[in-house]
Amino acid sequence: MVQGMNRRDVLRAGAALTAGTTLAAPTVFAQGTGGNLRFAFWDHWVPGSNEALQVLGRQWAEANRVNLTLDFINTTGNQLQLTAAAQAQARSGHDGISLGPWDIGAYADQLEPVDDLIAKLIAAHGPINPVAEFLAKRDGAWRGVPATSGTQNKPACVRFDLMQQHAGIDVRAMWPAKAERGPGAENWNWDTFLMAAEKCHAAGVPFGLPMGQFTDAVDWVGALFLSYGAAMTDARGNPTIRNNAKLRSAIDMAVKISKFLPNDVWAWDDGSNNRALISGRSALVFNPPSAWAVAKRDAPQVAEQCWTIPMPAGPEGRFIAYLPWTTGIWAFGRNKGAAKSFLEFISSREAAEATTNRSGGYDIPPFASMSNFPVWEREGPPVGTIFNYPLKPHHQATASIAFAPAPPELASQLYIQAMNTKVIARVAQGGESMDQALGWLEREINNMRRGG
Repeated sequence: MVQGMNRRDVLRAGAALTAGTTLAAPTVFAQGTGGNLRFAFWDHWVPGSNEALQVLGRQWAEANRVNLTLDFINTTGNQLQLTAAAQAQARSGHDGISLGPWDIGAYADQLEPVDDLIAKLIAAHGPINPVAEFLAKRDGAWRGVPATSGTQNKPACVRFDLMQQHAGIDVRAMWPAKAERGPGAENWNWDTFLMAAEKCHAAGVPFGLPMGQFTDAVDWVGALFLSYGAAMTDARGNPTIRNNAKLRSAIDMAVKISKFLPNDVWAWDDGSNNRALISGRSALVFNPPSAWAVAKRDAPQVAEQCWTIPMPAGPEGRFIAYLPWTTGIWAFGRNKGAAKSFLEFISSREAAEATTNRSGGYDIPPFASMSNFPVWEREGPPVGTIFNYPLKPHHQATASIAFAPAPPELASQLYIQAMNTKVIARVAQGGESMDQALGWLEREINNMRRGG
């Protein structure tokens, strides 16, 4: 039995969970395993989404005769990260735990390799998102299972009425709620984006793009850089700053865009862009459907005018900011076989679809084969508004995380220090020349590599 919910709660949640989804009966992966199993998952921001894992956990636990406990730990104040750090130090606690994008590296030597489980999942569902693999593998071994719950893309959420009125761009025609491109999609690039940003700024509805040191800022700028082929280091971590025309072009574009954003975007946090869209003051943000979902409740007149489309393309292609969660199994856990069995069950297509349904389409499974769930077609208003939220073949795009292809250990430092938005700020806000800013960037990267 899953602790934390009584039978009536589970049945009620199960009815909501499976609405619109045919959830297969639980496959018995470890019949007779028995014993106790404890997992710590992140506390999902979408109300009720935790219930999806609770229901799935109960199905698996009853089938396998395991006493399963699921704890949901808030990420506010880094509570989940502090929990992971304390358990790693004490070598005691939960059997498995949710880990953020860069946390695998911090605990790789204390996480159970799961290559056998990953091989099963790939055989069943096809390739795993390469960003999730980049983050979850250390020293050639998988140290966690890429998760559906909480994993997000950050495409463009556009006020299609404002974009049409002020920039003359019909985003619904370009990217309709069907698996095909529409007229004008081939021109959805950063040059077009810059033009639209200027016109919407002049109309008093500027794009809500953070430029500070929080993840939403780092992620969208990271995708822009990759679309220009602009890397700060090579795959071995060596700086690639000098004479890097692609990096200069990416920074130059970001500086130009910043001139048409609200003046205070340099101090925005991860909630500021949401508030800009919900308030009706912005024509575009880069975000998962969180801002739109809140607008449905608090500002339905805004939500009804929103449409999600891919990020613009650059000279080197189209990239979509992607931020995954991973579930790790502690090497010191007492029931590792049962832990793998549970993760295999909640990674199935049926379970992933149930989880995604419960989150209203927010959660993104790590398998491209699962990008066609009906939830993204039917959610609204307007119906089809998040059809293009998951990455689909007709987008001709690549999932990305900032600072690739740097080694994960260095990339995590660059990410946490927001080195991409900082170098832009030195030019756009600090008055430095491009050469001065790039010189600073190279020195900072070298200091990181030396451990300074």
